[in-house]
Amino acid sequence: MGSRAALPRRRGFALWAAGLAVLLSSGGATTALAGEAGGTPRAADVSPSACGDGSYDAEVTRDGDTWNAPGYSGGSMLEAMRAGVASLTEGRTGIESVVVRGSGDVPADQSLDLPSHTSLEVCGTLNVTGQMAATHAPIRVRDARNVAIPHVGNMHGAPYFGIFVQNSHDVAMGDITMELNGGLGIRVDNHRDTGQRTTNVSLDSATISGAGSHAVETYGVDGFTAGTITASSVGESALLLNDTVNADIGTIDATDVATGTGYAAFRMANRNGALNGYQTNIHVGEVIARGGGRGIFCVSESGGAVIDRVDIADTGNNAILIENCYNVTIASQGGTVSGGGEVRLAARTEFANNRDITLSNFTLIDSALTENPCGENVSISVTFQNSADNSC
Repeated sequence: MGSRAALPRRRGFALWAAGLAVLLSSGGATTALAGEAGGTPRAADVSPSACGDGSYDAEVTRDGDTWNAPGYSGGSMLEAMRAGVASLTEGRTGIESVVVRGSGDVPADQSLDLPSHTSLEVCGTLNVTGQMAATHAPIRVRDARNVAIPHVGNMHGAPYFGIFVQNSHDVAMGDITMELNGGLGIRVDNHRDTGQRTTNVSLDSATISGAGSHAVETYGVDGFTAGTITASSVGESALLLNDTVNADIGTIDATDVATGTGYAAFRMANRNGALNGYQTNIHVGEVIARGGGRGIFCVSESGGAVIDRVDIADTGNNAILIENCYNVTIASQGGTVSGGGEVRLAARTEFANNRDITLSNFTLIDSALTENPCGENVSISVTFQNSADNSC
């Protein structure tokens, strides 16, 4: 197959110092790979400062059992946040900001919806209570553009989604922490109108534990960048990319993720990366996986991906499984895969076989590599240490 250069490492997100105010033209989303020279324009870039530092257009505060916001004083954190957002300039074309100072309960069957040109910063904990309801999230962005969520101090409970971005454009998330006991952490999709993709979504860092489903999931997205996604004790994937193109991820760090399931620390599915004949448009700097289910899983006509480094050990299922995928390079810059389930290249009959697969530069320790059936244009350059080579 020959060597294939990895995509450029993602540049650090352009972070504001003077304020949250970048207005993008309305001429449509860009589709250039995030992280390329020149970069993709961002919506509201995310502040590097501590949560609550800076100036805001509206403040939501807690005093004892009372929540206060412009035009609201009462016992509901959700209603106070809604009032804070509603107090911003109607019909604005530049971003305006709301800060939430304090922790409180929010219902799992309702949502705080963020309209276009809004920044929400939560300096506290959202305690999600009650029975979840489909498509609801404590923070939801639907049919909007130029939205920022610079900080979520923490989120507890079992939300349907913790943060939900749907059919929106130019959405920037900063530092997000969730310590859940169910639900799904962050979901980004286009399922309100699958005729158009959600575009240009960024995430600086997410630290998510206890989700019953995925920590972070995308579906139908063009342009997704993330710095570090750290997931522990999550029921399914740390990061699942579905039908997503032009994605650039720094690090996926998963511990005890997808235990007893077919999911993986990092999973690509449903024609993920299917762009221009699977030219490379998905880039991951490093996948770290300890325990759990699979480490890396590419399936159902996905591909166009380069993963620079791997550090995978003691997975309960396949350390790496490539199944009906095209143009995938794993470990272009090295790494190790140790113990746990084998590295496997496989295919189902309903899709075309694997092709243009490169496994290189990593050391396989106390395991095996099995290829069945033989793929097309598969290149394996792996160091085997007490491991079996069952490739073609």
